[in-house]
Amino acid sequence: MAAPTPQGEASSSDPKSKKDYSTAILERKKSPNRLVVDEATNDDNSVVALHPDTMERLQLFRGDTVLLKGKKRKDTICIVLADDTCEEPKIRMNKTVRKNLRVRLGDVVSVHQCPDVKYGKRVHTLPIDDTVEGITGNLFDAFLKPYFLEAYRPLRKGDLFLVRGGMRSVEFKVIETDPAEYCIVAPDTEIFCDGEPVKREDEERLDDVGYDDVGGVRKQMAQIRELVELPLRHPQLFKSIGVKPPKGILLFGPPGSGKTLIARAVANETGAFFFLINGPEIMSKLAGESESNLRKAFEEAEKNAPSIIFIDEIDSIAPKREKTNGEVERRIVSQLLTLMDGLKSRAHVIVMGATNRPNSIDPALRRFGRFDREIDIGVPDEVGRLEVLRIHTKNMKLAEDVELEHISRDTHGYVGADLAALCTEAALQCIREKMDIIDLEDETIDAEILNSMAVTNDHFKTALTTSNPSALRETVVEVPNVSWEDIGGLENVKRELQETVQYPVEHPEKFEKFGMSPSKGVLFYGPPGCGKTLLAKAIANECQANFISIKGPELLTMWFGESEANVREIFDKARGSAPCVLFFDELDSIATQRGSSSGDAGGAADRVLNQLLTEMDGMNAKKTVFIIGATNRPDIIDPALLRPGRLDQLIYIPLPDVESRHQIFKACLRKSPLAKDIDLSALAKYTQGFSGADITEICQRACKYAIRENIEKDIERERRRKDNPEAMEEDEVDEVAEIRAAHFEESMKYARRSVSDADIRKYQAFAQTLQQSRGFGSEFRFPDQPAAAGAPSPVFSVPSLPHLLVDTCCPQPPAAPSPPILEAGGAHFSRGWAAAVGAMDTPRSLPRGLVPGGSGWLKLAVRPHIRWIRLVIDQGVDTRVGTVVKKRLVDLLRSAGGEERGS
Repeated sequence: MAAPTPQGEASSSDPKSKKDYSTAILERKKSPNRLVVDEATNDDNSVVALHPDTMERLQLFRGDTVLLKGKKRKDTICIVLADDTCEEPKIRMNKTVRKNLRVRLGDVVSVHQCPDVKYGKRVHTLPIDDTVEGITGNLFDAFLKPYFLEAYRPLRKGDLFLVRGGMRSVEFKVIETDPAEYCIVAPDTEIFCDGEPVKREDEERLDDVGYDDVGGVRKQMAQIRELVELPLRHPQLFKSIGVKPPKGILLFGPPGSGKTLIARAVANETGAFFFLINGPEIMSKLAGESESNLRKAFEEAEKNAPSIIFIDEIDSIAPKREKTNGEVERRIVSQLLTLMDGLKSRAHVIVMGATNRPNSIDPALRRFGRFDREIDIGVPDEVGRLEVLRIHTKNMKLAEDVELEHISRDTHGYVGADLAALCTEAALQCIREKMDIIDLEDETIDAEILNSMAVTNDHFKTALTTSNPSALRETVVEVPNVSWEDIGGLENVKRELQETVQYPVEHPEKFEKFGMSPSKGVLFYGPPGCGKTLLAKAIANECQANFISIKGPELLTMWFGESEANVREIFDKARGSAPCVLFFDELDSIATQRGSSSGDAGGAADRVLNQLLTEMDGMNAKKTVFIIGATNRPDIIDPALLRPGRLDQLIYIPLPDVESRHQIFKACLRKSPLAKDIDLSALAKYTQGFSGADITEICQRACKYAIRENIEKDIERERRRKDNPEAMEEDEVDEVAEIRAAHFEESMKYARRSVSDADIRKYQAFAQTLQQSRGFGSEFRFPDQPAAAGAPSPVFSVPSLPHLLVDTCCPQPPAAPSPPILEAGGAHFSRGWAAAVGAMDTPRSLPRGLVPGGSGWLKLAVRPHIRWIRLVIDQGVDTRVGTVVKKRLVDLLRSAGGEERGS
C-alpha cells in the first residue's frame, strides 16, 4: 500500500506545485566568488577590499592581483586588501572601478584569481577632454608620475582612471598596453601621454545598453536569452541532447516597445559580433545588387562568428510575395529564405528580426528552421512600467515626493518610448519653472541654480496631462476631465457603470476569485440631450482607462472593404492600449438591423455590423476592453448586438427628474456669477420634461442677455464720458456684474422642450418590452426553497406625479386596510392578491397598459390614504397568470415613477 502524502507537502502532480521554469535563465546562480558591490572607504582606483573570511574562502592573500568581472562583458584587474569592517559577502570598490565594470552599488560582480599578470613595457594613456580644460604644463609630471611612482598599479586596456593633483582631478583612459591587455606598471615601464585628448561623447557612446537598461519584458527577455545566449555560449548543450540550436528570432510589437533596444542589449551582453541591417538600406538600383548585399552581410557575420545579424524593420524587405508588385522584392525574399536555410548548422550565427507588422511578412519566413520563435514584445503591465520608469529616472534628480508607483498606475497603454517621453517632459517642466532666473544669453548657468533643480511629482502630473500613448495618437481623446460630480442625478446608472467598468480594472482579483469574466459592453439609450455621451466621458475619467471615441458615420468610407478594416483597426488599437473604453456615439448609424437598408452601397453597412459583432466576440479575454454604445434609436439596432456577451447591459437614461434638473442647473452655472435672488429649485420645478441639453440652453440664453446688457451699459458710459469728461473721473461700479432673475425670466420665454411626450412614451414602451423579454425568471426558486408565496415581495411607494389621474375618492379613511382593485380583461383578481396599505394624502391612479398574455387592460386603482403597495401572489391564483400580472404591475409602477423600496 502506498504511503499517504504528508499533509503539508503538495503532491508532484499538483499543477500549482510545479516550478515555473520559463524565467529560470534569469535566476542568479549562487557561487562563493559572486560578491555584492559596496561603497569603498578609501578612494584608490587600484584597490578592492574584502572581509578576511571571504578572502580565505577564495584562497586570496593581501596584495594579490584579482580579475573582476562586471556587466556587459566588462572586466578589470585590481589589488585585493583585507578589511574587517566589510560585511560578507560584499566587496568594496570606488566609483572609478565601478564605472569600468559598468556596475552600481548593490550589483553582483565575480572575483577570480589572476596570478600571472606581467609587468608592462609600454603604456599609452590619454586624458578625457573635459577634465583637462584650462590645464597648462606637463600632464606627465603633474599627474601621471606621482600616481604611478612606486605604486605597482595594475591596468587594463580600455579602463578609465582618475588622478588627483593639486586642486584638479584629471580622468585618463588606457589606450594601449604592451605586451598584454592586463599589466602592472613597474618602475621601468614607459608611460606615453601624447596625442589629442579623448572626447567624452566618444567615451560615453561606448557605454552601450545592457540587460539592466531593458525593463518590463522579463518573460520575453528570458526567452531571448535562452535562444541566443545558449547556442552562442554553450552549443554543446544542444549537441548532447541531439537537437539543432534555434537559428532565428522574430521580435514583434508596437513601435517604441524596445525591440531594437533588446537586440542591442543582447549583443553587448553576449559579446557577440553584432551586424545591423536596417531593412531598406540593402536595396540598390542595380539588378542583382540588393541580393548580393544581403549575401555579403551573412558572409561577414559567418566570418566573425559567434555573431548576431539583426534585421530591423524586416517587413520592408520581406513582404508577402503574392502581394508585392516589384520583382526585386520577391528576389530579396527568396534570397533571405535560402540564406537562412543555408546557414550552416552550428555556425554560431543567429538572425534576429524586428517588426511591428508581423502579418505582412512572407509566411515562408515564419516557419521552424528560419524564424523559429516569434516573441511578442507587448505593451508592459503596471509592474513592467514601474521597471521602465526606474530605468529612465535612475540618472534623474528626483524630489522626495515622486511616487513612481502612482505614475506607473496612471500610464495604461504606455510603451517604453512613451514613458521616456514622459520623463523628458517632466524634466522640461522643471526647467520651464526656473526660466525666470535663467538667462539664456549667459555663457554658463550658476551652479546654485543647477543644484536647486529637481523633478517633483507635480511636474510628472503636468507631463501626464500633455502626453498620451503613441499607439493611440490618431484616435485618442484625452482622458476627459468630466467627473461624476458634473453629472446631476442618475445614481443607479452611475452605480451600474462603476460595476461594469471600474471593478474589472480596479479589482481584477475579485473576478478571478469568483471564476467569471466581467461583462464587456453597455448600451445607453434614451431621448437626445440626457447626458449619454457625458456619462461615457465620466466613466473613462473615473477609472483612468484610455478612451477612444468613435462617431459611427466616420467609420464608413467609399472604398470596398475599407470600412470593415477601420473597425478591425480600432479594436486592435484598443487591445494594444488596454484597459480601454471604446465609445461608439450614434451607434444606430452603423448597427441598423441587417437587410433593412436597401439602397446601401453593396451592403457595406451590413458588413461593418458583421465585423463589429465578430470583433466583440473575439475580444481577447485577457485584455480589458469595454464597449459603450449610445443611441436615441434603440428600436432599429440589430438584436444580435444586444445579446448578452456583446452589449449586455442596456441602460435607459430618462429625462432628468426635479432633483437631477436642480443638479444640472448647478453644474451649468457653477462658474457664473449669480444674483442672490435666483432660486434654482424653482427653475428646476418649472422645467418639467426638459432634457439636460434644454436646461443648458436656458442658462446660455440667460448668460447672453446679461452680456448684452453689460455691453449696452459700457457703450452708454462711454457716450456719457464723451459728453461730460469732468464728471466721469472716478471709477464707476460695474452695473451688470452678475446674472439676475430678470435674465432668467426673459430666457424662459424662449425655453422649449426638445423631446415631446410622444417620444418619451416610445422610449418607455421600448424599455418595458425589453424588461419583459428579459424578466422571465423573476419568480424562479430552487425546488428545496419555500414556495413563491413566501418569497419577498417588492414594495412600491405610490408616486405623486402631477400627470396621474385621480380615480376614486373616499371621504373617510377606511377602517380596515382594503386591497386595491385589480382588473384584467374583466376578471377580478382581488381575491388572489393581497396588498398591504398605509396612509396617503391624495388619491392617485396609475396609467393603463396591456397585460402580456392577458386579454384586455390591467387597471390599478389606488384608493385614498394608500401610501405604498406590496405585491403578493396568493395561493388561490393560477401561478402562471399571477406571475404575468405581477410582472406587468411592477413594470407599470416603475414606468409611472413608483419607487421600489426593497422587498
